[in-house]
Amino acid sequence: MSKFDHHLHTSRHSPDSIIDPLELIEHAKAIGLDGLVITDHDHQWDPDELEDLAAQAGGLKVFSGAEVSAREGHFLVYGLPNLDEAPPGVLLKDLLKLVRRQGAAIVAAHPYRWDQPFDELVECHGPSFDALELVSNNVTPDTRQKTARMLERHPQRMGATGSSDGHVLEAIGCYYTEFSVEIHTMSDFVNAIKARQGRPRHRQGAWQTSGMID
Repeated sequence: MSKFDHHLHTSRHSPDSIIDPLELIEHAKAIGLDGLVITDHDHQWDPDELEDLAAQAGGLKVFSGAEVSAREGHFLVYGLPNLDEAPPGVLLKDLLKLVRRQGAAIVAAHPYRWDQPFDELVECHGPSFDALELVSNNVTPDTRQKTARMLERHPQRMGATGSSDGHVLEAIGCYYTEFSVEIHTMSDFVNAIKARQGRPRHRQGAWQTSGMID
């Protein structure tokens, strides 16, 4: 199994985060995570920069995706070579096409937040997401219930994930996704998300804005 927090932000590339990347990896190891996917806002780490950080992680897997600010909301993308075709304000239909063309994965971040008409998005684009973020620091009990109902309507099409959406160190790992397979590379991670091999979990003793996971 592999435990990943795969929605989090660092002070290096997300202005609203105060998490130092080196403190992030030390904290993640201390709380028992196996890996992290940094998803700074509309920024994907340069491979050389990421390699430098990963070299200091002592066995912890460290990858980079991005939280893309599309016109219709925020979406976590994993496995894109770059964000050249996914600038802030990109249309969701174009982002979905890009993800499919590149063999990447896409997860809807905190669906229904800020009155996002997520039902309408699914009606328009179909259940086109590889997963929905069921729990995170920015998922409320109300939006969690709405997301759960959406997942119940499409159980074979979209999976559920958990992650911190952390902007402060204490949030990291409050929720995470436990995968039933070992993950060693970003390709492994993308494949596991697309195959719905993850299960959202919560960490005992951490805050749980979305409530506990059975």
